Parts: sequence; structure tokens; C-alpha cells
Amino acid sequence: MPEGEKTRQCKQEEEQQQKEEKQEGLIEFYSSYQELFQFFCSNTTIHGAIRLVCSKKNKMKTAFWSVLFFLTFGLMYWQFGILYREYFSYPVNLNLNLNSDRLTFPAVTLCTLNPYRYSAIRKKLDELDQITHQTLLDLYDYNMSLTRSDWSTLSTRKRSSRSLLHHVQRHPLRRQKRDNVVSLPENSPSVDKNDWKIGFVLCSENNKDCFHQAYSSGVDAVREWYSFHYINILAQMPDAKALDESDFENFIYSCRFNDATCDKANYTHFHHPFYGNCYTFNDNSSSLWTSSMPGISNGLSLVVRTEQNDFIPLLSTVTGARVMVHDQNEPAFMDDEGFNVRPGIETSISMKKEMTVRLGGSYSDCTEDGSDVPVQNLYSSRYTEQVCIRSCFQLNMVERCGCAYYFYPLPIGAEYCDYTKHIAWGYCYYKLLAEFKANVLGCFHKCRKPCKMTQYQLSAGYSRWPSAVSEDWVFYVLSQQNKYNITSKRNGVAKVNIFFEEWNYKTNGESPAFTVVTLLSQFGNQWSLWFGSSVLSVMELAELVLDLIAITLILAVRWFRSRQQLSPSGPPPNSHDNAAFQDEAPAPSAPHRFTVEAVVTTLPSYNSLEPRGPSRDGEVGHE
Repeated sequence: MPEGEKTRQCKQEEEQQQKEEKQEGLIEFYSSYQELFQFFCSNTTIHGAIRLVCSKKNKMKTAFWSVLFFLTFGLMYWQFGILYREYFSYPVNLNLNLNSDRLTFPAVTLCTLNPYRYSAIRKKLDELDQITHQTLLDLYDYNMSLTRSDWSTLSTRKRSSRSLLHHVQRHPLRRQKRDNVVSLPENSPSVDKNDWKIGFVLCSENNKDCFHQAYSSGVDAVREWYSFHYINILAQMPDAKALDESDFENFIYSCRFNDATCDKANYTHFHHPFYGNCYTFNDNSSSLWTSSMPGISNGLSLVVRTEQNDFIPLLSTVTGARVMVHDQNEPAFMDDEGFNVRPGIETSISMKKEMTVRLGGSYSDCTEDGSDVPVQNLYSSRYTEQVCIRSCFQLNMVERCGCAYYFYPLPIGAEYCDYTKHIAWGYCYYKLLAEFKANVLGCFHKCRKPCKMTQYQLSAGYSRWPSAVSEDWVFYVLSQQNKYNITSKRNGVAKVNIFFEEWNYKTNGESPAFTVVTLLSQFGNQWSLWFGSSVLSVMELAELVLDLIAITLILAVRWFRSRQQLSPSGPPPNSHDNAAFQDEAPAPSAPHRFTVEAVVTTLPSYNSLEPRGPSRDGEVGHE
């Protein structure tokens, strides 16, 4: 048989054998990393990958495209990192909506600015008043109708017992020169208004640590010092609430809402130790007022009593009434958000409603109902930030000082501070208050904002009421209808109007600025920008990674088996070297495969000799 036909026959047999081998296997792996890489670059849909193999004869081009390819990959994944960082920062978009609807009227709280009638509590405050009178006489040479003989009598009568005088002497009100070197550390910064400052001394229980609670204003110092002892007197009175005399008709002369008269079902009453009797209108959730139209005639109109005939002179230094607008089921913190109404003035307050809705979870540090805030709510109302902050301070007060501050709700198992039982509670309180304001207690970090808030933007206008030409008949009608018998007419009444300025209200909402859909869209944009590919190209990369792992495992197994076969192993001692008992089955196939491979490797030489024609065949036949 001619040599060319043998070669072609061998080649056909080899191809047939390769086809059979391909048909027999379900999963085929590449024999080397180079083969895998060449197949990937030649068949992938990623732009630029084909340049890595088609220009392999030009090493400069191959190097250029390799650097460009991997640099592009690096830039793309750098952009991916930026997108991931932006996504996990949880940005939000602020949505502003204007709504027009019937508005629920807010709750309105008014206070008398006098905690108790002076005639009812005068016996309890008599000793403190006389001590304060003498203090004013010593510091300012101001006589408040207290003779020195009365002071001597008071001192003689109380000297034998641990009375109020003993505790006042423990916390004296003093005046000191600013340029004097004082051994007591100051709790508040001094103001160079005069050459002296005034305050009172607070010491620990063993008198080893003291500080001077100083004020630049003598009025503020005297009032704060008087209030400190006033709180102790209230804490010693178990029947302090019995002194509260709620007289709605004597404080509210007139009340109308939407031209309808108010009644007792429209308000609730509570007592404040400083602001006195307080009345909250429209706090009943079962029958809330609604405003269908804006304007002063569609709101709340009140005529209130503001005279000071029976006020506590050393405590109630402001005349008028205290007003606060707030949402329902929220406590009225009059010292934080309230404002005063002047006597003889008509105060018109216009409102704009504004709602804020925040995203919870990872988008903002807000709370839905306060259940996830590590502070116990001491108020019988829903969660607000001010409720949490005051509860936090009161709980720290009980923990550090052993008693509760009189102005805040009483925790279970605690009692209010009283220096007959807790001698140094004032020292502990003012120290704790300084730490609270400096956020050492962490209350401002623990108490988070609620996710839903309703606020009212207020603007006020003032005018004289009643006018000079109408005051006579107005006061006469009030005297006939409401037993108005105040001598100082203009300083005895005030009028308040509270209404919505406009029908629209604003809602500030939040929405995610970077969602999962946006993230995938940005990834697709970046992938298309740098490689002009699609999701299937990503699957090709995933397939490449899996193939690399599979080839690595296969090569590792082969290397491990080759190491085992190359290890020396002699025959057993009792074995027989007999070829008849040896397995000779694979022997014929191995030489046969080797022969075919040898012929295939020499194919190029025969092919190169074929064009010379029959002369070469003749020589071969001649041989």
C-alpha cells in the first residue's frame, strides 16, 4: 500500500477515535490553561478579548491589549466599588408635597403663670418668705416690710430645731467680688457686667466638695434660690395637690371655636408646679375639632384673666398667660415651646401645619414608637424626643442622687427630692444638670427622633384690646357675665386668637435614592461602557472561573497520582515473576497509540514531499 494512503488512513482512524472519545464523555475539560484562555478569548462576547489571541504573533500588540484589557477591568471594578459605597450609605430623596384637606385643629394649652393662690399656700411659704426678705435686706438693703425684730424672733424660735432656716443656712445666697480668688469651683461662667456676682453655695453631704452656683443677674439668682427651696417645701407636702384650685370660669372668660361655645368636654386640666393651672383644649381624641376654612373666624378665640392680685410675689415674676400649641397625645412642655400672652393685648397666632415622615431602618436613626430606645418612658403619652430626654434625666437623677426631681414624673419605687431626707440632693442635681447639658449622660444620643412628626409653624400679631373707645362697655359686660371685678382693667384681661393661616399643609417625606434596581442599572451602564457587553457576558466570566477551578483540581489530582506511580515499590517476597499471571490487556493499546501519534507527528514531512510527484514515489518503490 502506498505510504500516502497509509498516512491518510491513520489520520482518519485517529479522527474517528477522537470523535468516539468526544461522543463518550458528557463533560469535557480543557487540557491546559492556555487552551482554556484561547477558547475564551476567541468565543467570548466581551469586546477586546479576541485581540489577546489574534495578535499573538505580534508580542507588542499582545502586551498592549493585555494591559488595556486588565486596566479596563480595574477601572470598571473601581466604579463598582463607588456604586457599592453609595448604595450602602443609604441616601434618601426629600419629597415635598402640598396637601389641601380639612385640617385637624391642634391641642392648645393655656396656663395661669401662678402655681398656687398666695393666700392658700402662704402659711407653707411664710418662713421662706421671711428668710428671703432678710436676705434681700442684707444683700441689697431692700426692705420688704420685715423688721429686724421679726427676724430675731424667727431665728430664736427656729434655732432649736432643724427647720427651714437650718437648710437655708446650708445653702446661703452670697455676693462675691469677681476679682476675688474663690476656692469654690464655679458651675457657670461669669459675665463682666459688674464687679460682683451673686449665687448660692452647694456642698456635698460631708461638705468636702462645694461649688458656687453663680449668676450675673441678681434677679435670676434670687428667683433660682427661692425656687430651689420652694421645690423642697412642695416635696414635703403630701397634700400639695389639694391646694390646687381649678377654676375654669375664673381664668377663661370666653371660649369659642368656629363660632361655637366651648364646654368642659373640650378641655382637660393639669397642674404645673411653676405655671399653675393649665387647660388643654381639643385633647380628646374621640371628638377632635376640625377646621374647614382658614382665617381668624374659623379658629379658637379666648379671653383670659391675667391679673396678679393673688400671685406668689417672689416666684411669679411674669404677668399674663402661657400658651402652647402642640399635637394631640403629646405632653405640653411649657418651659420649652410655650410663649407668654401680654395683658391688655389681643394676640393673633396664625399656624402652618407641617408633617415630616422619615424612613426608618438603615436610612435614618429614627424610631417608630420608641420601643427600641434604651430609655424608659415615664410619661403617659406617646413617644417624643422631649419625653425621652426628660425621662432619661429623671432616671439618671434617681440613680445618681437617690431621689427624683419634682418637676418630672416619679419612677416606680422612687421618691421626690427633699433636703430633710436627702441633704445634698441640690449639690447632686446641679452637678448632674451640668453633665446633662454637656451630653455627658448621653441622653441626646440615646433619644432618637420619631419617624413621624407633626409641627406647627407659628407667627403672631399684636394689637391693643380692648380699644380706648370700647373698653368701658367691654369691661362692664365682662363684670356682669363673668363676675369681672378687677380694679386694674387693662392689666387684668387678654385675648388670644389661634387659627390656620392657609388651607394647605406641607408634608416632607423621604424615599430611597439608591435602590437595588438603581444599583443593577448602574452596574449595567458601567459594564456596557467599559466592555459593551450584557448579562450573558457576565455568565461567560462565571463559566471561565468555574473552568479554571475545575482544571486546577484535575491537574492537582493528576500530579498527585503521578507522584504515587513514581514512588519505588518492590514486589512482595512470595510473589512469582510469571508473565502468564500478568495483565497484558493494556499493553497492545499503548504501543498502538504511541505509533499513531508518531505517524501524526511526521505528517508534515510527508505532506511537504508530496508536491514533487511520482519521482519520489518511484524511488520509494525502487527501494
